[in-house]
Amino acid sequence: MMRLPSRFATCLVGLAVAGCAMRSGDVRPLAADPAEFAVWDCGRLADETDAVQQRAADLAYTVDDIAGRNIVALGVSVSIFWPALFALRPNGHEAQELAQLKGRYEALKAASGERGCPQTMELTPEHLAALPIAPGDRLVYEERSATRAVSGEWTLQVLSLRRDAFEFRVDAAPTPWRQDRLGNVVAAPAGQLEWQRLFRPGLALGDVLNGELRIAGDPYARALVRGQVVATGQQKIAGRSFDVAVIELFGEAQNGEVSSRLEGAIVVDRASGLLVRLDISSATPGFRLERRLVGVQPARP
Repeated sequence: MMRLPSRFATCLVGLAVAGCAMRSGDVRPLAADPAEFAVWDCGRLADETDAVQQRAADLAYTVDDIAGRNIVALGVSVSIFWPALFALRPNGHEAQELAQLKGRYEALKAASGERGCPQTMELTPEHLAALPIAPGDRLVYEERSATRAVSGEWTLQVLSLRRDAFEFRVDAAPTPWRQDRLGNVVAAPAGQLEWQRLFRPGLALGDVLNGELRIAGDPYARALVRGQVVATGQQKIAGRSFDVAVIELFGEAQNGEVSSRLEGAIVVDRASGLLVRLDISSATPGFRLERRLVGVQPARP
C-alpha cells in the first residue's frame, strides 16, 4: 500500500525536551473549565462531545494518514475513540491542540455524569426531525460510469441514523455503507467509490476543502483532491427539501501505475451529509462516475 511521507516521524524543535515527537497517549490533558458547562443540558453536552471528537478525527488525519483512516473506520463513538488516538505521533502544535481536546472531552464527560445524562449514541427526536431522511427510506440514484454505456440505478436504504455514524444498505451488497454526519465515508462495500475526510462542519460559500476519493478494498486506487464550495441553497427532490452545498473538485487520480487529472463536482446535503449528486471525470480507471438522486421512497409502515 502506498503511504505518503510523514513529517511527524522526525524529531521536532518544539519537543526538544522530549527528544522526539511524543505519542498522543503521552499528551496530558489540558484541563477545561467545568464552569463553562454548568448550565448546559444533556443535548448540548452530547453535541459538543461529538464536535470535540470530530475535530480530533480531523487532527488524526493530519498527524498520520494511515492511523487517521483506521480511527475513522472504527467510528467516533465515546467508548473506543480516544484509545485509538494513542497510536499517533503529534508534533508540538498538534500535541497542544490534542491536549486541549482531551481536557475538554474529559470535562464534558464529567459534566454529563453529574447531570445523569444517558450514554446513548441515538440521535434526539429533535435532531431526527431536522433531517431530510429517516430510517427505512430508500434513496434512488441514476448512475452512469465508464463501464456502463447507459444509465443504471444505484440505491441506498437508510438502516440507522446515530450520533457516531449514518448507516445504509447499498443495493444488495453484503456489507453496509457508513458515513459520519458530515458525509465523509468511513466504510463502504468493496468496489464502491468513497470520499474521505473531505467535508467539515458548517460548509459555507467559498470554503476550500481537502480530502481523497478511494475505491473501497483497492489499496492502489486513490485520488487526492481539493475542493471549493461554489454554491449553497435549497433543493427539492421527490418532495424532500435538501440544504445543499455544491463543491467543485480537482486533483490527481492514481490506480496502480496509471495517473491522470481528476475534475468534477459533488453536491451534499449539509444537514445529513447525504449525497445529492456526484459528477467526476478522469482517465484513471475507476474515477469516472455520474450519480444523481432522483427519488426518495419512504419507509413502509
